[in-house]
Amino acid sequence: MRRLLTGCLVTLLLLLNTLVLFGPLMVFALLKLLLPGHFRDNASSAVMWIAETWAEIDKLIFRLCIPTQWDIRGGDDLHRDTSYLVISNHQSWVDIPALIQTLNRRTPFFKFFLKKELIWVPFLGLAWWALDYPFMKRYTKAFLAKNPELTGKDLEITKQACELYKRQPVTVVNYLEGTRYSTAKSTQQQSPFAHLLKPKAGGVAFVLAAMGEQLDAILDVAVVYPQQKIPGFWELISGNVPRVIIDIKTRELDPALWQGDYENDALFREKVQNWVNQLWIEKDRRIDALRAESH
Repeated sequence: MRRLLTGCLVTLLLLLNTLVLFGPLMVFALLKLLLPGHFRDNASSAVMWIAETWAEIDKLIFRLCIPTQWDIRGGDDLHRDTSYLVISNHQSWVDIPALIQTLNRRTPFFKFFLKKELIWVPFLGLAWWALDYPFMKRYTKAFLAKNPELTGKDLEITKQACELYKRQPVTVVNYLEGTRYSTAKSTQQQSPFAHLLKPKAGGVAFVLAAMGEQLDAILDVAVVYPQQKIPGFWELISGNVPRVIIDIKTRELDPALWQGDYENDALFREKVQNWVNQLWIEKDRRIDALRAESH
């Protein structure tokens, strides 16, 4: 019963926090749409401040209502005026609060690359647009075969969507596995990793091609749940997740990783894939060591 009451209380407080701040966020989003030049950038900064305030209040709710210990390691050199690419493993919806606990107001408010079609999702699409989430346009190989004149146009559209980040720092989060980890998915794809699914290099290659020159460093994040079972969001807000480990390693970003054509240059594609695979080998070892230490 105590878990149920805790979960209901936290849900109510999170919802209240969202409802109170959604209105002001939309006001500045509308100003962002209407105002020209640097006034638009000021409105974008106000939207980011509201989003960060929302996240800080969520952190306060978690701290007051649930016993979860957020064991954050590394990241002592983070800066709010630096642009980062976050590469993290993905296991649960709890990963998002874990990133909020770790990065909010220590780095620029983080963004995810979204498919352009998602802008039409009711309410959420408007919120993502207001938060300057980059919407990407991807054409399939079959489509480009029929319309070769559009080759490279998808990357050009995405670069235009990222134009704001030349004037404001950003944190871009990329989940290379493409989906949440589970034992069943790992077995199905015959993953060579003990704690990770196979990484997909194409997504991060597209992000680097669109934004590489604007990014300053990589935050290589490993999220570990020491308990045997990967928790769901309800388990977190009902107080049933005792500890989460978030391990951060800051890595330099090699400009050679975006100075090539991933789609059409086989040698460059192999180079990016090798880099991603090595990153994943090291991350799998880190997770193994963190789990062994916690047990």
